[in-house]
Amino acid sequence: MERPRILVVGAGFAGVECVRRLERRLAPAEADIALVTPNSYQLYLPLLPQVASGVLTPQSVAVSLRRSSRYRTRIIPGGAVGVDTRAKVCVIRKITGELTDQAYDYLVLAPGSITRTFDIPGLTEHARGMKTLAEATYLRDHVISQLDLADASEDEAERASRLCFVVVGGGYAGTETAACLQRLTHHAVKRYPRLDHRQIRWHLIDLAPTLMPELGDPLGRTALEVLRRRGIEVSLGVSVAKAGPTEVTLTDGRVLPSRTLIWTAGVAASPLIGTLGAETVRGRLLVTPEMTVPGAAGVFALGDAAAVPDLAAGQEGAICPPTAQHALRQGRTLADNLIATLRHQPLRPYVHKDLGLVVDLGGTDAVSKPLGVPLRGLPAQAVARGYHWSALRTNVAKTRVLTNWLLNAVAGDDFVRMGLRASKPPTLREFEHTDAYLTPDQLRARTASRPAAG
Repeated sequence: MERPRILVVGAGFAGVECVRRLERRLAPAEADIALVTPNSYQLYLPLLPQVASGVLTPQSVAVSLRRSSRYRTRIIPGGAVGVDTRAKVCVIRKITGELTDQAYDYLVLAPGSITRTFDIPGLTEHARGMKTLAEATYLRDHVISQLDLADASEDEAERASRLCFVVVGGGYAGTETAACLQRLTHHAVKRYPRLDHRQIRWHLIDLAPTLMPELGDPLGRTALEVLRRRGIEVSLGVSVAKAGPTEVTLTDGRVLPSRTLIWTAGVAASPLIGTLGAETVRGRLLVTPEMTVPGAAGVFALGDAAAVPDLAAGQEGAICPPTAQHALRQGRTLADNLIATLRHQPLRPYVHKDLGLVVDLGGTDAVSKPLGVPLRGLPAQAVARGYHWSALRTNVAKTRVLTNWLLNAVAGDDFVRMGLRASKPPTLREFEHTDAYLTPDQLRARTASRPAAG
């Protein structure tokens, strides 16, 4: 008999953790495992702001999937752009652009999320996100180039717009991004004799009434005080009304002269979910507590793209937040359930109590709430970096990150660009490839000739 074919989509925390557990607990004769991902690495997403600020190198947060020869999973370099659960086929757009059909017996959907955007004029054309390694690397080049161009300019209006930076999103990602990049410009401007540090303006914008509400009011206020002490102008209850190449208009009527708009206002499930024609909850794929997809035989889903019931919350209808700690633990539980399915054993529901959040604001500033205990300053910084360091999957990645941290603390930054700045900057869609997915009609036309899978 042929071995069952397990296809895992996505190499984030959830997908990789699932694959590694399958490899450890399934005998080679029990199943063939394949992983669909455009890049052969797992991105440690929480450390992207430190890549953008130059504290960490890009390679240090890109944990290779091919490094160890003992792993037997086949890596398919591409992105899943459509799923036909009737025919049990996943359509993959390879990195060459060619479409190919991959049949499966069991499908694990962990495609993650994309940057959530709104119908704001100019947003998708002029904003940059913080979801990919390319975006973080580009942002560092872009911010330093604005200092270079402002230094070279004799026009005061142009200089003001180049030295004004706007970050939208007062959650975890936006707060860390604003804090880390502000430290970058604060230290870099000392190397520009023609620029005054008072000319540099950082704005953090969020529609919510409080900063990082998930941390609670006391720690949220602490983070707000840290940012304002550094000179970051925090505007709450405000959003962007219009974005242009040289200015950003806010909903309170203010017009900020700026050539840098960083958009981190939440995430949305991968567009792949829309191709299944299955029921969703707040845009995420509806799944059972065991992470199976109702009505789709052999299909499991987890992570940011799935509405996994949060049984530990004690509230009816609660779903797990899209965090790394949930993704990791869901990956392990789903792998065990998939193995149980193969061996005709009962499945178990996913239950995990949230362990809290850690927020690294750079330097000695941080706020953390591990296991509900509020921490500030150096103790919070130690917990934040200790958590991230321990969560890195390989010893090589841990060594790189620790070395980067030590080197940056001792020697600082050289503030050099990699030459990524283009005359036509990539858009949000181009960075995250959100235009690559098939429509339901295109998917049906492609798989119509295939019989329904038994």
